[in-house]
Amino acid sequence: MQHGRVIRWTESDYLRAEREAVVRHEYVAGQLFAMAGGSKAHNTIALNIAARLRTHLRGRPCRAFIADMKVRVEGARSYYYPDVVVTCQAADLSPASPRDYLTAPSLIVEVLSASTETIDRREKLLAYAQLPGRLEYVLVDSASRRVDIYRQEEDGEMVLEIPAQDELVHLDSVRLALTFEEIYEESGID
Repeated sequence: MQHGRVIRWTESDYLRAEREAVVRHEYVAGQLFAMAGGSKAHNTIALNIAARLRTHLRGRPCRAFIADMKVRVEGARSYYYPDVVVTCQAADLSPASPRDYLTAPSLIVEVLSASTETIDRREKLLAYAQLPGRLEYVLVDSASRRVDIYRQEEDGEMVLEIPAQDELVHLDSVRLALTFEEIYEESGID
């Protein structure tokens, strides 16, 4: 029989260690979970969306971040690394705000993979629903052309929209519409 000790990390110890870490970790209620690597398709899809957002948001009071920016979900005692995240909140963008995480994003995009889909669809959906404001949470499949958009209503409930491939993907939080061709360009996903 083997025994081991489960180490509980404080948020401050996690943030300090993560700044020096070679491998990124997500933090859930005192536990660390190493991040899985992404495929070429996964990275291409995330970059396509981030590039369109960056251009669209230029000159506006919002910023898009990709891959290395954490989102803190205080109510879930968690920190996650979304593939793409947008915030328009002064509390996230001011010089006095934390440099390595956001607390009030308006848009979070996760590109799904076989190893992360269950976590993205369950754990992160429930956690992100606790964030302040009206969040839009977008799940983009990296194996087939499918996009799920969860929009948080005023009462906190998340409503799901699944656009057809011949429809536009409306990101209401940032007033941007994308085609499936823009999202999946050069990803190899037909």
